[in-house]
Amino acid sequence: MELPAIFDIIYFFAFILGIAGAALIIYGGLKSLIKVLMLEIGKSPYTYNQIRRELTDKIVFGLEFLIAADILTTFTTPTQEELINLAVVVVIRTILGYFLSREAAEFELQG
Repeated sequence: MELPAIFDIIYFFAFILGIAGAALIIYGGLKSLIKVLMLEIGKSPYTYNQIRRELTDKIVFGLEFLIAADILTTFTTPTQEELINLAVVVVIRTILGYFLSREAAEFELQG
């Protein structure tokens, strides 16, 4: 198997992981929107804290997929600029994921 063929496979999986991450975030947002609308109409057994927790979980999980996609993409073209961009993106997404997870844990303690 030639090296360019391996890079094509890696790009394919990076693309799939990126789509999966975006799909999880979109799914979580739409599901939360529907639950909020049902809550406002009065036909929902959910609370805002439960809805926020579920949305936070989907966002954090989606971010993990997006980080994996970025790592695979950078693996195929490891220029200094790409590595710096990856490091910045991973740090930002990791910090965001950490604080979202912490917030979700606080909601569990309150609920």
